[in-house]
Amino acid sequence: MGTYSQRIEQAIKLLKEAKHVTAFTGAGISTESGISDFRSPGGVWDRYRIVTFQEFLASHEARVEYWEMKKELFREMKDARPNKAHTALAELEKMGKLDCLITQNIDGLHQDAGSSNVIELHGTNRKAVCVKCGKLWPIEEIQAILETGNLDPLCDVCNGFVKPATISFVQSMPEKEMLKAYECASRCDLLLMIGSSLQVEPAASIPREAHRAGAKLIFINRSETPYDFLASVIFREDAGQVLGEMVEGLKKII
Repeated sequence: MGTYSQRIEQAIKLLKEAKHVTAFTGAGISTESGISDFRSPGGVWDRYRIVTFQEFLASHEARVEYWEMKKELFREMKDARPNKAHTALAELEKMGKLDCLITQNIDGLHQDAGSSNVIELHGTNRKAVCVKCGKLWPIEEIQAILETGNLDPLCDVCNGFVKPATISFVQSMPEKEMLKAYECASRCDLLLMIGSSLQVEPAASIPREAHRAGAKLIFINRSETPYDFLASVIFREDAGQVLGEMVEGLKKII
């Protein structure tokens, strides 16, 4: 892998030479902001079972179970702030070095950091939606209803079920966002993959698509992924530290 300084130097060189850079982020980029990922022992996801989209539609009990978890997750997310990794990506965009940012995350921290061209593959936890008529609410309004003890809120327009505007397990991926993500991946010449285990499909196929189209890959992730062999440079260090040093290094040579 080389020493840390050698890998930073190589990553900065790749970033400088690239003409079209795409970033792909997963839950690991937000753990430094205090948001637990799916695999964090004792985290929100570890203490509740997964309720599929079909279960949500079919069962009052499943919806109550789902909203109980989401209510706790909202409390965790509402105080979270962007960390150094989020701000470094926003800075790369401002410098004209980052074309688009594809994220599996639902926390909205990329936008809070200042990134504007964000493709949210799994939706957003900042809003709730009626699954029947499509009405949207700020998530805070639904959270207030949940806090009263009503854990199966219904739409005030059509009486349909209300759920966060996120993609649940076994729910179809958003076609528009997936198409945009594949377009970005196929035209970039460098892809930065940050904080994803690359185990959730079809999102995990995006770095593979970039590589297939000829892009170099830089992986910044705490643990191994099934596609590490595709990466030109791999970091196991903190994403905030790595991206921060890459941006500062780039500033010195452009």
